[in-house]
Amino acid sequence: MEVRRKFTKAVKEAAVQRVTGGQSLSEVARALEVHPSDVHRWRRELQEHGERAFLGPGHQRTEETKIAALERKIGQQALEIDFLKRALQHVEDQRRLQALNNGARSMRKLKKK
Repeated sequence: MEVRRKFTKAVKEAAVQRVTGGQSLSEVARALEVHPSDVHRWRRELQEHGERAFLGPGHQRTEETKIAALERKIGQQALEIDFLKRALQHVEDQRRLQALNNGARSMRKLKKK
């Protein structure tokens, strides 16, 4: 069984810098004895997250995680608000119809007298 090697943030940044400086992705990967997709992933993470890239194992980007959770909650609440607005509109429409029907009945009673 192969043991997965761990690289420091500095090593990953240096590898990305080498690729950015013109060295081929394959050369950098071969020098570090990793798959080229690892170097490609490091480059992408560094581009997407800047200084927050490569926080290490077990260190999630807590701010991003919290923001994503809050955005999901906001979306859910927006759906619930829309549903409740439609339900309230339906109830109000039913009350108006009932009031109109009651008013029509009263008019019929007045006309019969």
